[in-house]
Amino acid sequence: MARVPFHYVDLRTFSYATEDDRRVEDALRTFLPEEFDIDRDTVEGHNGDRIRTLSTRVENADDVRHVLSRLASLAEIDRVLSELDDRVDDNCSLFLRLDKQDAFGGRVSLGEGLTLRAKVEAYPARHENAVENAHEVLSTLREETEPA
Repeated sequence: MARVPFHYVDLRTFSYATEDDRRVEDALRTFLPEEFDIDRDTVEGHNGDRIRTLSTRVENADDVRHVLSRLASLAEIDRVLSELDDRVDDNCSLFLRLDKQDAFGGRVSLGEGLTLRAKVEAYPARHENAVENAHEVLSTLREETEPA
Protein backbone atom coordinates (compact mmCIF):
# COMPACT_ATOMS: atom_id res chain seq x y z
CA MET A 1 0.00 0.00 0.00
CA ALA A 2 1.65 3.20 -1.15
CA ARG A 3 -0.59 5.85 0.38
CA VAL A 4 -2.15 6.20 3.81
CA PRO A 5 -4.92 8.84 3.73
CA PHE A 6 -4.38 10.07 7.29
CA HIS A 7 -2.68 13.29 8.37
CA TYR A 8 -1.84 12.03 11.86
CA VAL A 9 -2.90 9.75 14.70
CA ASP A 10 -3.14 10.95 18.32
CA LEU A 11 -3.01 8.38 21.12
CA ARG A 12 -3.69 9.23 24.77
CA THR A 13 -4.13 7.46 28.05
CA PHE A 14 -4.05 8.25 31.76
CA SER A 15 -1.91 6.68 34.45
CA TYR A 16 -3.60 7.02 37.81
CA ALA A 17 -1.82 6.97 41.18
CA THR A 18 -2.85 3.33 41.64
CA GLU A 19 -1.24 2.26 38.35
CA ASP A 20 2.36 1.57 37.37
CA ASP A 21 3.42 4.24 34.84
CA ARG A 22 5.71 1.79 33.02
CA ARG A 23 2.88 -0.69 32.50
CA VAL A 24 0.59 2.06 31.20
CA GLU A 25 3.35 3.22 28.85
CA ASP A 26 3.80 -0.37 27.65
CA ALA A 27 0.08 -0.49 26.85
CA LEU A 28 0.37 2.67 24.76
CA ARG A 29 3.48 1.34 23.01
CA THR A 30 1.46 -1.65 21.76
CA PHE A 31 0.28 0.67 18.97
CA LEU A 32 3.52 2.54 18.33
CA PRO A 33 6.67 1.88 16.31
CA GLU A 34 9.78 1.13 18.37
CA GLU A 35 11.47 3.95 20.28
CA PHE A 36 8.61 6.39 19.68
CA ASP A 37 8.51 9.51 21.92
CA ILE A 38 5.69 9.80 24.43
CA ASP A 39 4.78 13.09 26.12
CA ARG A 40 3.97 13.07 29.82
CA ASP A 41 2.04 15.63 31.83
CA THR A 42 1.14 15.35 35.50
CA VAL A 43 -1.90 16.96 37.06
CA GLU A 44 -3.65 16.72 40.39
CA GLY A 45 -7.04 15.01 40.50
CA HIS A 46 -10.11 16.28 42.33
CA ASN A 47 -9.13 14.38 45.48
CA GLY A 48 -5.48 15.42 45.35
CA ASP A 49 -4.31 12.24 43.67
CA ARG A 50 -1.72 12.21 40.89
CA ILE A 51 -2.90 11.68 37.33
CA ARG A 52 -0.32 11.40 34.56
CA THR A 53 -1.35 11.88 30.93
CA LEU A 54 0.66 9.94 28.36
CA SER A 55 0.14 11.05 24.78
CA THR A 56 1.77 11.07 21.39
CA ARG A 57 1.10 12.21 17.85
CA VAL A 58 2.15 9.99 14.95
CA GLU A 59 2.63 11.98 11.72
CA ASN A 60 5.15 10.13 9.54
CA ALA A 61 3.34 8.03 6.90
CA ASP A 62 5.19 4.81 7.75
CA ASP A 63 4.51 5.29 11.46
CA VAL A 64 0.83 6.06 10.78
CA ARG A 65 0.66 2.88 8.69
CA HIS A 66 2.13 0.95 11.65
CA VAL A 67 -0.54 2.26 14.03
CA LEU A 68 -3.34 1.59 11.53
CA SER A 69 -2.02 -1.94 10.91
CA ARG A 70 -2.29 -2.62 14.63
CA LEU A 71 -5.88 -1.33 14.51
CA ALA A 72 -6.66 -3.53 11.52
CA SER A 73 -5.78 -6.56 13.67
CA LEU A 74 -8.75 -5.80 15.95
CA ALA A 75 -11.02 -8.80 16.38
CA GLU A 76 -13.86 -6.28 16.11
CA ILE A 77 -12.56 -4.64 12.90
CA ASP A 78 -15.73 -5.55 10.99
CA ARG A 79 -17.75 -3.78 13.68
CA VAL A 80 -15.52 -0.71 13.43
CA LEU A 81 -15.86 -0.69 9.64
CA SER A 82 -19.65 -0.87 9.91
CA GLU A 83 -19.67 1.98 12.47
CA LEU A 84 -17.34 4.35 10.61
CA ASP A 85 -20.18 6.72 9.79
CA ASP A 86 -20.64 7.26 13.54
CA ARG A 87 -16.94 7.11 14.43
CA VAL A 88 -15.85 9.82 11.96
CA ASP A 89 -16.98 13.33 12.86
CA ASP A 90 -17.72 16.30 10.60
CA ASN A 91 -14.09 17.46 10.99
CA CYS A 92 -12.91 14.20 9.37
CA SER A 93 -11.51 12.74 12.60
CA LEU A 94 -11.85 9.05 13.41
CA PHE A 95 -12.34 8.20 17.10
CA LEU A 96 -11.79 4.87 18.85
CA ARG A 97 -11.54 3.80 22.48
CA LEU A 98 -9.23 0.88 23.06
CA ASP A 99 -8.80 -1.48 26.01
CA LYS A 100 -5.77 -0.47 28.08
CA GLN A 101 -5.46 -3.80 29.93
CA ASP A 102 -5.54 -5.82 26.70
CA ALA A 103 -3.01 -3.43 25.15
CA PHE A 104 -0.66 -4.06 28.07
CA GLY A 105 -0.82 -7.74 27.12
CA GLY A 106 -0.03 -6.87 23.49
CA ARG A 107 -3.62 -7.43 22.32
CA VAL A 108 -5.73 -4.90 20.42
CA SER A 109 -9.41 -4.60 21.31
CA LEU A 110 -12.11 -2.02 21.77
CA GLY A 111 -12.70 -0.97 25.35
CA GLU A 112 -11.75 1.66 27.88
CA GLY A 113 -8.51 3.34 28.79
CA LEU A 114 -6.84 4.40 25.52
CA THR A 115 -8.18 7.04 23.18
CA LEU A 116 -7.28 7.20 19.51
CA ARG A 117 -8.05 10.15 17.27
CA ALA A 118 -6.95 9.97 13.64
CA LYS A 119 -7.32 12.85 11.20
CA VAL A 120 -8.48 11.39 7.89
CA GLU A 121 -7.45 13.04 4.63
CA ALA A 122 -10.47 13.93 2.52
CA TYR A 123 -10.62 16.22 -0.48
CA PRO A 124 -12.91 18.01 -0.33
CA ALA A 125 -12.98 17.71 3.46
CA ARG A 126 -16.40 16.16 3.91
CA HIS A 127 -17.63 13.50 6.28
CA GLU A 128 -18.59 11.11 3.48
CA ASN A 129 -15.16 11.33 1.85
CA ALA A 130 -13.39 10.74 5.17
CA VAL A 131 -15.55 7.68 5.92
CA GLU A 132 -14.82 6.26 2.48
CA ASN A 133 -11.04 6.83 2.84
CA ALA A 134 -10.93 5.35 6.36
CA HIS A 135 -12.94 2.32 5.22
CA GLU A 136 -10.65 1.73 2.25
CA VAL A 137 -7.40 1.86 4.19
CA LEU A 138 -8.62 -0.19 7.17
CA SER A 139 -10.11 -2.83 4.87
CA THR A 140 -6.87 -3.08 2.89
CA LEU A 141 -4.74 -3.29 6.04
CA ARG A 142 -7.09 -5.94 7.49
CA GLU A 143 -6.52 -8.09 4.40
CA GLU A 144 -2.75 -7.59 4.70
CA THR A 145 -2.71 -8.61 8.38
CA GLU A 146 -4.93 -11.70 8.01
CA PRO A 147 -3.04 -14.97 8.33
CA ALA A 148 -2.50 -16.80 5.04
